[in-house]
Amino acid sequence: MPKIKTHKGAQKRFSITGSGKVMRTKVGKSHLRINKSKRARGQFDEMLLLNPRDKKRIKRLVPYGV
Repeated sequence: MPKIKTHKGAQKRFSITGSGKVMRTKVGKSHLRINKSKRARGQFDEMLLLNPRDKKRIKRLVPYGV
């Protein structure tokens, strides 16, 4: 069987845990952060669990859980 290519954009945005959960980063953390409160800026660093509906689609884009 040929290898499946990893979607590099999805690889940068999502991470797959050892138990198979797909984690995502929060949006809005790249720029205009100085206007936001310190608490809001700190919350951007945590990872969130992906919606179960999208799990199958993302696992297809990142087949080896890189």
